[in-house]
Amino acid sequence: MSDTIEIYDSTLRDGAQAEGITYSLEDKLLIARRLDQLGVHYIEGGWPNPTNPKDLSFFREAAKLNLRARVTAFGSTRRADRRPAEDEILNTLLRAETQSVCIFGKSWTLHVEAALRIPLDENLRLIEDSVAYLVGQGREVIYDAEHFFDGHQADPQYALQTLRAAQRGGARLLVLCDTNGGTLPRDVESILRQVKEQVAHPFGIHTHNDAGMGAANSVVAVELGAVQVQGVFNGYGERCGNANLCTLLPTLELKLGKRTIGREKLRELMDLSRFLSEIANVYHDHRQPYVGESAFAHKGGVHIDAMLKDPRCYEHCDPEAVGNERRFLVSDQSGGSTIASKLAQVCPGLNKRDPLAQKMLAEVKRLEHEGYQFEAAEGSFELLARRAMDAYQDQFRLVNFRTITHSAPGLASAEAILKVEAGGQVHHTVAEGDGPVNALDQALRKALEPLFPCLRQVHLEDYKVRVLSSSDGTAARVRVLIESSDGRDSWGTVGVSENIIEASWIALADSLHFKLMREAAQQASSTSQAAGR
Repeated sequence: MSDTIEIYDSTLRDGAQAEGITYSLEDKLLIARRLDQLGVHYIEGGWPNPTNPKDLSFFREAAKLNLRARVTAFGSTRRADRRPAEDEILNTLLRAETQSVCIFGKSWTLHVEAALRIPLDENLRLIEDSVAYLVGQGREVIYDAEHFFDGHQADPQYALQTLRAAQRGGARLLVLCDTNGGTLPRDVESILRQVKEQVAHPFGIHTHNDAGMGAANSVVAVELGAVQVQGVFNGYGERCGNANLCTLLPTLELKLGKRTIGREKLRELMDLSRFLSEIANVYHDHRQPYVGESAFAHKGGVHIDAMLKDPRCYEHCDPEAVGNERRFLVSDQSGGSTIASKLAQVCPGLNKRDPLAQKMLAEVKRLEHEGYQFEAAEGSFELLARRAMDAYQDQFRLVNFRTITHSAPGLASAEAILKVEAGGQVHHTVAEGDGPVNALDQALRKALEPLFPCLRQVHLEDYKVRVLSSSDGTAARVRVLIESSDGRDSWGTVGVSENIIEASWIALADSLHFKLMREAAQQASSTSQAAGR
């Protein structure tokens, strides 16, 4: 049995089917880069069917990113009334031009007879020849046996026949799916033992969480020999979601001794989890195992007393192993390992016990108490760190601004009047935009671009607003997250205020400060190298 488990991430496809979550093309590319940096083996990019041009665009753009993970196109077996070479679904999968393809087929007689309405033998044929066609086109094929566990309980022999059909077609891996998410671990174990006795082929596991057993069923499968785990970080997905990779990766690595992404990369897990929450624009689950803010938070007096003597008393693993931190909720003793780790990345060699580092940690905690979060706003965090250490001086300063919104039936626009100090002068500009934030952006650029031509490269890629205290109604505090790019690098910035325009200004101004900071650092580096020569 191999100690390495392939991690197949479906955040961009299965995770995007969650209620309330929609990813833009830019979101998907940003997430793909972060997943690749984490070290997952497969990134399922979506279903490039003829009615979904966004997913086809994703595959085209993802090919330019030079990712180490195998970007995978997802789809179904052919339609019953078409040969594989004539089937639009299969041929659209090929147009995605991915090395790996994952297709699903029916394992449950109920679905074959009630949903597809074809004979059982015909379903076996379309599974086999769909897989064979894609393999013949040079693709690695992962076969997802949809509803396998329900199908096996209804008709064990037929469910096994569907696996053999995919095996004959040349599938590299047979992935057994608990699509309805209602199978219990004892039944998963029993069925997998029967599969292993009758079908000699590498297998993986894909579970849903409708009975709260998604992660548990995946662990059972790995213990019985599964070589691939499919899931979604944060557990997003249809209905109650998919098996949560934020739970599975540390469980497999720390509890079972398997290798997934490696223990060093596990330390990035909480940052990734919170990053995804920000991009998905949903609240981060504080009670999520391993990566929830409450996962290692202690409040009871007896607990805290014991924890001060030995953390093993009330913690099942080291919080730093997954990038989390221990917190004592009723005292001022609060761990700062996650923030300190980020600080060390910005300023290498700085000891976290240094007074400057302690000052920085206190400031970050103060800001996070106000509603700031820096997981998807690395630009704001780096600015904060360098400002605190006098490593960067802002090259422009706001004097004041005013925005005016013009509304009429079917027409809305905005005007921004801005005063900003830069280059020893106050620049007074006016600009129009589709809304007040766009107008502010235009006015700021009008003032700064003549002084700093590099800012012409910067464009806004995404803008998200999160209400932090909904009970306050229209007076609620909001967090604004802006994603910017200069065509080469991307960075996030964040602003928080009861006034959405002010929060937007903070994030918008930081996005340009960050570019100017990076530009100054590059110029200093070039000057230093030239002097060295």
